[in-house]
Amino acid sequence: MKKIIVFLILTISASNVHAQVQEKKNISNKSTEKKHGNLTANYQLFPTQNKWTFIKLNTRNGQMWQVQYSLEEGNTFETSLNSISLVTEENEIVGRFTLYPTQNIWNFILLDQIDGYTWEVQWSTEDKNRLLIPIH
Repeated sequence: MKKIIVFLILTISASNVHAQVQEKKNISNKSTEKKHGNLTANYQLFPTQNKWTFIKLNTRNGQMWQVQYSLEEGNTFETSLNSISLVTEENEIVGRFTLYPTQNIWNFILLDQIDGYTWEVQWSTEDKNRLLIPIH
């Protein structure tokens, strides 16, 4: 009888441990998906540290727009950060480009995930302060 009870306790414990490991794996996969978004999407929105501003990225060619929303009428807009494709049309691939935030609220790093090229992206509420420059 004692052997049966010990066997049941071990079986239940093993099942519980397996369920916890599986749950941690699922949580980890979901956070990775949130961080990197949908890799099959032509366009992705990346939040900035400003709750009203996002960067919209064309993941095929590196074109970007600053998107601002507001609860007040007339304060919403979308403006270009980079209107020029960074690759030729035949080299456009969905998911090729992605953005990484930096510690600076205004700056991101744009990465070409195929060639490894990087650019500094700066968004701003002022036209003259928006930029895209290659990092060599």
